[in-house]
Amino acid sequence: MLQDKDRIFTNIYGLKERTLAGARARGHWDGTADIIKRGRDKIVEEMKASGLRGRGGAGFPTGLKWSFMPKESDGRPAYLVVNADESEPGTCKDREIMRNDPHTLIEGCLIASFAMGAHEAYIYIRGEFIREREALQAAIDEAYDAGLLGKNAAGSGWDFDLFVHHGAGAYICGEETALLESLEGKKGMPRMKPPFPAGAGLYGCPTTVNNVESIAVVPTILRRGADWFASFGRPNNAGTKLFAISGHVNRPCVVEESMSIPFQELIDKHCGGIRGGWDNLKAVIPGGSSVPLLPADIAREAIMDFDWLREQRSGLGTAAIIVMDQSTDVVKAIWRLSKFYKHESCGQCTPCREGTGWMMRVMDRLVRGEAEVEEIDMLLDVTKQVEGHTICALGDAAAWPIQGLIRHFRDEIEYRIRNKPGIAAE
Repeated sequence: MLQDKDRIFTNIYGLKERTLAGARARGHWDGTADIIKRGRDKIVEEMKASGLRGRGGAGFPTGLKWSFMPKESDGRPAYLVVNADESEPGTCKDREIMRNDPHTLIEGCLIASFAMGAHEAYIYIRGEFIREREALQAAIDEAYDAGLLGKNAAGSGWDFDLFVHHGAGAYICGEETALLESLEGKKGMPRMKPPFPAGAGLYGCPTTVNNVESIAVVPTILRRGADWFASFGRPNNAGTKLFAISGHVNRPCVVEESMSIPFQELIDKHCGGIRGGWDNLKAVIPGGSSVPLLPADIAREAIMDFDWLREQRSGLGTAAIIVMDQSTDVVKAIWRLSKFYKHESCGQCTPCREGTGWMMRVMDRLVRGEAEVEEIDMLLDVTKQVEGHTICALGDAAAWPIQGLIRHFRDEIEYRIRNKPGIAAE
């Protein structure tokens, strides 16, 4: 279990001051100029050595991503864009950072932007996050007043400006290139890659898009050292991580823990166990709604990191753990997710535009028990035609929950068809 002295987010529950004075008292903005004086290359190397992998879902090594930015400017400005469009159902960690510990993110933006040669950064915040935006903007204003942002930011010799951009609540804008399109004032639709954002991102300039948590942990890693951060978790799954646990546990919560913590330990220590006891567990979605669920027998043995969950044909994603007990109608739960992805598809790619609606309509009939048993395999076949055939990962996100359902709960679907419950999907 992670000790308090090793927690990066010291105010995730908002019990202490979120002001600049409060943040400084907890050790933030301490020696920021000295960190920047190490130089770009040293910072990027340290981030690589820390083993930090992106906390937004894909798990791409953060230091490596930063190193793709051009070393010398060709005249174009460089940008950091922070993805605060936390739209993945079940995920509620970044909002806690912005609401209660915003200075971790602001200081991280300054250091990360310097490491990539960017004098400006944008935080793209989800449309529904009103209070979070207000808290974040208040913190940015404080930082400007204290000379931590703007000209000669934090006395580092680096000029840096930080802007908050409020989205309009589209799930697709959580995809980095759709986010850039939206930031430019266009409809949020993913771009073809290449070119990758590091070559041509925001306004056609070199850009790195990082998740809120990925950037917010940067100052602490550089203060305490890459070896300290890498000491948590299994190899290739380093560091501490915010887990957002919801559903049928006794105490749903957002908690910072070590990567690779066993699922059972995480739930028992922080959530007071499964509602009705461990024998009442039915299934777990381990990383936000777009990763396949795991049945109780696998979930109980789970190690909460990227590699273990990938080996079980699921994923850590955003580490938003949705717990379902025996009272859950698992077919209806996955139908509800398929309805969500159908609604949020931007319609640019034919497999996703047509496939999400098709999958939802079949799921609708499975919920009612009005389908035929043969349609289960047909549905699985369609998920394979959508998965991997779209510009962005929304097609995969729509296909995977259904694949997980069929893989682990096929007997429930068949039972339902044979016994036709006639449950209305609303």
